[in-house]
Amino acid sequence: MGFEVLLKGSNLIRLLQGLLTALKISMISVGISIAAGVVLGSLMALKKPAVTVITRIYLEFVRIMPQMVLLFLVYFGTTKALGINMTAQTASIIVFSLWGTAEMADQVRGALTGIPAIQYESSLSLGLTTAQTYIHVIIPQIIRRMLPLSINLITRMIKTTSLVMMIGIVEVLKVGQQIIEANRKSSPNAAFGVYAAVFLLYFAVCWPVSMLSKYLETRWEN
Repeated sequence: MGFEVLLKGSNLIRLLQGLLTALKISMISVGISIAAGVVLGSLMALKKPAVTVITRIYLEFVRIMPQMVLLFLVYFGTTKALGINMTAQTASIIVFSLWGTAEMADQVRGALTGIPAIQYESSLSLGLTTAQTYIHVIIPQIIRRMLPLSINLITRMIKTTSLVMMIGIVEVLKVGQQIIEANRKSSPNAAFGVYAAVFLLYFAVCWPVSMLSKYLETRWEN
């Protein structure tokens, strides 16, 4: 079935190292996305005309443009046009952070605008300041709404990092292809075993995160 190639030499260790590379890129990108998305989403919730126009253009551009095209544009286009010496990992983090920020910002905007106005008014009528209203009333509700969505973004980011192999980053899928090519003659069925192992590695990482997201959604809805 091709699983024997995983036991040859350091093939299994190489796959794990490739997975760690993908996780590193995705975790850094998620961290940047959450921080930048909260700020941008808060600005969008203010409904200022200039901010609305600029953010809408940004959101639509990132959503319409495939991540692979953005990777090529940032890594190959930027380095040649601006003469910037950028590593493939840096380009990947920039692209995934731009995408993740757009996703988070829209979710934060929706969470903020979804809070009924009467909650703001009631808090102020009880003598709470604006800062206290946000700290004790608004932010706790937003965290409950946003945390499952943020966790879900992690799984999506991890799975999307498979695209970085297109700009030369040796992540888990790229390592798998290298193992298949190196064992094509000695193990004709290597592709099945290697890709099954890649699937199991992604599943082992993403499934617990996905279950945590569903658990939080179910718990906080009740």
